[in-house]
Amino acid sequence: MEKKDWYLEISTQVLSVDVNHIGDFLFEEPEKSFLGNWDLRLSPDSPHAANLLQAVRKLQTSDLPVAFPTETVYGLGAGATRGEAIAGIYKAKQRPADNPLIVHISSLTQLRQLFNLSPGLDQTPLDGFSHDPIPAIYHSVISRFWPGPLTVLLRLPKPSPLAPSVTAGLPTFGVRMPSSRLALALIHLAGFPVAAPSANASTRPSPTTAAHVLHDLSGRIELIIDGGPCQVGVESTVVDGLVDPPVVLRPGGVSIEMLSQCPGWEHVVVGYGDGVETGVPRAPGMKYKHYSPTARVILVHGKLNIQLLTKYLRGCKKAGIATTKTWRVEDLAASGASITQRAAETGRALCCSIVQHGTLDAMHSNANNGGPRRTLMATHGYERVADGEDSDTVHVVATDLGTSPVTIAQKLFSALRELDMHGVDVIFVEGIGADEGLTAAAVMNRLRKAAELEIQS
Repeated sequence: MEKKDWYLEISTQVLSVDVNHIGDFLFEEPEKSFLGNWDLRLSPDSPHAANLLQAVRKLQTSDLPVAFPTETVYGLGAGATRGEAIAGIYKAKQRPADNPLIVHISSLTQLRQLFNLSPGLDQTPLDGFSHDPIPAIYHSVISRFWPGPLTVLLRLPKPSPLAPSVTAGLPTFGVRMPSSRLALALIHLAGFPVAAPSANASTRPSPTTAAHVLHDLSGRIELIIDGGPCQVGVESTVVDGLVDPPVVLRPGGVSIEMLSQCPGWEHVVVGYGDGVETGVPRAPGMKYKHYSPTARVILVHGKLNIQLLTKYLRGCKKAGIATTKTWRVEDLAASGASITQRAAETGRALCCSIVQHGTLDAMHSNANNGGPRRTLMATHGYERVADGEDSDTVHVVATDLGTSPVTIAQKLFSALRELDMHGVDVIFVEGIGADEGLTAAAVMNRLRKAAELEIQS
């Protein structure tokens, strides 16, 4: 067997888990929720609880990682202290070894135990114990944003119980407490922190459904927990409060405006770039090309311009368009006259279909059940031409991501994957203003890392 085919012998299983049917979450202090001490009482007869326990056993015993949903994207997890299992993450994703991982915890107690502290100290509240390993600068943001899409950098304990490959040789590690109850239940039952990057093949768009994970990692991992689509759609915000002023290293689900409202974070600054950076990355997503579909991505600012569209279609059979703020798929479909005019100038015809945005799961389910593919063909001034019917025809598939940064973030990665599934050669994405908050900045950060070209129409 050739080395490149090592994964072909692995059978990947997808297990459905509905967190509402696994059992009861029990809080010692309900007002503190997951920031206090809590436990989970599983329902003995629940198939969802049984599936969750199967995933827990894999985390505890297997050197192959387990994919699971968080509120941001699906993660590919392994015990943060288990070196061989962490190596399985890098192998399955084909991830560069100098790209660090984020550690996920289910409680502050679990985090403090990494520093070999006593049970009494583990239960110390955030506000004021002098020997708390969580620096005081983080107390306000943890109190406000955990559980949630915020990752903080901490100095490694000495000696460190974390597998060295988790930190990629850095003296710090990133940690967060996810708000997904399914993720929290998995980590709590495993009994240890779980290191997890996004559960996609390296450089590919991050997965927001189990189907995305299966598409990228089938045959490379044994188990995927299907907990439904993720709610945020982009990864966590990563911050470094160990420097003054504090720095945002990666934009994500918590905005810089929200951070600046917390005591000690009034002067937080941006410390990331939207391009591919050099040197040792301080946080995931900083150094390498990320979030890219198979198709070429062109990020466009300004109005939808048919002439501009045709300029970049040399050698293309299919093109994708993702609209946001001002572009409208209806306008594209209604542009028959303009398209016909540009076709005369370029010698190429354009044919447009409008994709009602949905998850790959829904599209596959509809198709497999004989239902509609959720695709509408436009008939404004020109006719649909079947793929391959005319070598001078470019088929255009358009999808609307919505207008709010939050909605765009939720749909972005899924839309890039869906357009890939349509076999497009190039994807034009309408950019948004990065000054509309950190969610918008996170969207543009991901798009710039995915795009080959950024242009003004």
